Amino acid sequence: MDAWRIQPGERRRIADITGPGCIKHIWMTLGIPREDYTRRVVLRFYWDDCDEPSVESPIGDFFGLGHGIRKNFVSLPLQMSPQDGKGFNSWWPMPFKSSAIIEVENQGDETYTHYFYIDYEEYPSIDPVRNAAYFHIQWRREPDTMGWAYMDGLTLEEAEKDPRYLNRDGSGNYIILEAEGNGIYCGAHLDIDCFHRNPKDWYGEGDDMIFIDGEKQPSIHGTGTEDWVNCAYSPRQEYNAPYHGVILYSGTKDWPWRGKQTIYRYYIEDPIRFYKSIRVTIEHGHANTFSNDYSSTAYYYLSEPKRGGPPLPSVEDRLPRPNEEEYEPKKRTKD
Repeated sequence: MDAWRIQPGERRRIADITGPGCIKHIWMTLGIPREDYTRRVVLRFYWDDCDEPSVESPIGDFFGLGHGIRKNFVSLPLQMSPQDGKGFNSWWPMPFKSSAIIEVENQGDETYTHYFYIDYEEYPSIDPVRNAAYFHIQWRREPDTMGWAYMDGLTLEEAEKDPRYLNRDGSGNYIILEAEGNGIYCGAHLDIDCFHRNPKDWYGEGDDMIFIDGEKQPSIHGTGTEDWVNCAYSPRQEYNAPYHGVILYSGTKDWPWRGKQTIYRYYIEDPIRFYKSIRVTIEHGHANTFSNDYSSTAYYYLSEPKRGGPPLPSVEDRLPRPNEEEYEPKKRTKD
């Protein structure tokens, strides 16, 4: 049988591998009734008999792109390949010592078709993975970041004079990753929906701030969202590089950062090390002035398998917002 039919509400184990070993590559494609099934279908990975999933994510977001859509793009660890992004690929190495379990759950109301390859190595002894860390991810969403300048109805000039415009400790930042343990952080993709106008509109002035091992002040404090993804000057072009880029740009001439945007930065050559804990955050607009819809998928490794982030919200709270329609004034007709 080439594919499995996954019924509504069904949880199906698609891999149950005895270790020691390492998953090297995963390919999947879905026959789904609607694009938003990339947010309705859930992936879970369990390592070495841990009762909690180290991976729990909507399937599309796991493979590098949110918003409940599929689209061709290329990065080093993740790709969506032709036709039209329907070929999902992951190249993250996933070592394990005794067992690896992968399951899918259909949280939609219709049956879908699931094709997959899971390519892995088996080892005769534990030596190749004895000191290897376990793969984890965290999926998060804040459907309205409730930026103070937007909520207070301030202009950009008024916001710049407000004492809240200086944010040094990350108060109110969007959280990309919060984890305890000994490990490395390998980056994230950030999916932003600019669903209404904000002062200045350009979301990319939000600084990234990373707090390592219980820091009160971030030891990594970036200079803006566009700089975090190694781009510049308010990018309005889609661009895919191995470790950084802009997968999705949806702006218009009249509203340059309107609608859905996806950007990414993967720390493959330069992973961020932590020994006790890590908290990865980013401002939503400078000093958290903007009200937008933020979601993200963070990739990291820990020395022991644990739950990867908070439990997923309900399907309704995961689904993307409808796209905003262009406003076109109606022509008045004479009576």
